[in-house]
Amino acid sequence: MTALPLVFDAPKRGLPPRHLADLTAEQRREAVASLGEQPFRANQLSNHYFGRLTVDPDAMTDIPAAAREKLVGDLMPPLWTEVRSVEADAGTTRKTLLRAHDGTLVESVLMRYPDRATLCISSQAGCGMACPFCATGQGGLQRNLSTAEIVDQVRRGAAAMRDGLLPGGPGRLSNIVFMGMGEPLANYKRVIEAVHRICDPAPAGLGISQRSVTVSTVGLVPAIRKLTEENLQVRLAVSLHTPDDELRDTLVPVNTRWKVAEVMEAARGYADRTGRRVSIEYALIRDINDQGWRADMLGKLLRRHLGPLVHVNLIPLNPTPGSKWDASPKPVEREFVRRVKEQGVECTVRDTRGQEIAAACGQLAAEG
Repeated sequence: MTALPLVFDAPKRGLPPRHLADLTAEQRREAVASLGEQPFRANQLSNHYFGRLTVDPDAMTDIPAAAREKLVGDLMPPLWTEVRSVEADAGTTRKTLLRAHDGTLVESVLMRYPDRATLCISSQAGCGMACPFCATGQGGLQRNLSTAEIVDQVRRGAAAMRDGLLPGGPGRLSNIVFMGMGEPLANYKRVIEAVHRICDPAPAGLGISQRSVTVSTVGLVPAIRKLTEENLQVRLAVSLHTPDDELRDTLVPVNTRWKVAEVMEAARGYADRTGRRVSIEYALIRDINDQGWRADMLGKLLRRHLGPLVHVNLIPLNPTPGSKWDASPKPVEREFVRRVKEQGVECTVRDTRGQEIAAACGQLAAEG
């Protein structure tokens, strides 16, 4: 087998100091006690961070000033500095570039719709999966993010919605998608911990429903099987991009390790365990994977392996610098959708947001 330019275990260098959001409720109490404070202070800190979405010690007036400085200094070290935010779609899409304590750069994207607000978050700085049509994948992997670095993207997004930073006035962050920078299941332990912090009710976590969280993967089969055993209700999204192994070996290099049939089998296991539909992500690329026969093959594959527990999310390819590929023409896109549906599989075209600010799927490159 040819060696692959894939990196599953990012170097541990550069992770930030321990943070409240890295810890379970019990670990927080132990950490507070180790600082010589009463354990109940952990709940107060957690209420400020997860409930009130603040890291400002001056706002924590229920904690004595001396204790406040010590607790915040030790358990809420700064995680991100906002480098800049840019907006598109009349202000309803907001991409934020964040710098970590070690200079690492990541991006997250907040999107407001009439009926919901979705935040696309990163789980790694860069990505080691090397998909050639994705700007993030072409940049390579810098490092995994810590649990708290993942969670704090969500806290910041929830605060932006609460404070009415997007048109429409104050609102609530309702949906989280792990579709930003990185392969979430390659940072498995911290992503699962982050899901718990995002979904557990305050003060343990941010209180967003598991059913409103989507975790994506290019098809790391052992990790999908492990996720199946977690008894979570998050949605699984599989970035498939083509139904045939020959092309997928090129578009998604990890396919040389786990073939399409293995990925489908693992996805079916997740669907059976959770009862939730699996989302199949398919970036439609002109003259590469947009042929009618591939639409037929895709529909048959998904119907055979997943039955009704599947939905195809067709993504018009978003342009990235230096890419030789382009989106398929609209008539080709419509015909692809028709032929997938003809096989009895639900298929819709994703509403592409933020393309002009490089905030759409596959465009995140975190350039300073």
